[in-house]
Amino acid sequence: MEETEKESIRAASKEVSHQFKTLIDADDLDSLKHLQLLILGRLQDSNAVLSHFNEYSEHCFAEVSGDFSRNTRLLKSMKSDLDYIFQKLRSMKAKIMATYPDAFSDESTKEVFDQRPDLEVPQ
Repeated sequence: MEETEKESIRAASKEVSHQFKTLIDADDLDSLKHLQLLILGRLQDSNAVLSHFNEYSEHCFAEVSGDFSRNTRLLKSMKSDLDYIFQKLRSMKAKIMATYPDAFSDESTKEVFDQRPDLEVPQ
């Protein structure tokens, strides 16, 4: 009985697959297969281009990262130097104003000394 059951399942499977084959045209299947291969080729080409670009970007970053970090340290040093200079200038101005109150009577001169550019360097 089991053998006949297996045979009937095989026969049913063959019949179902035959019915599916008749529903879809062989030319349509070939066309779909051709389109899938074409898309696969394009995706592989795109992947190769992106891999090359990633390698190139990694190489460029390795070249400039040292310069970038060195320049960042230089800018931070320059900022601290400028902060120190502006602090000294404000101190000198305060001493001059205390000693000679009329020395900066012109408002435009006072504004020049009061202004300090904001020199922020990212951490």
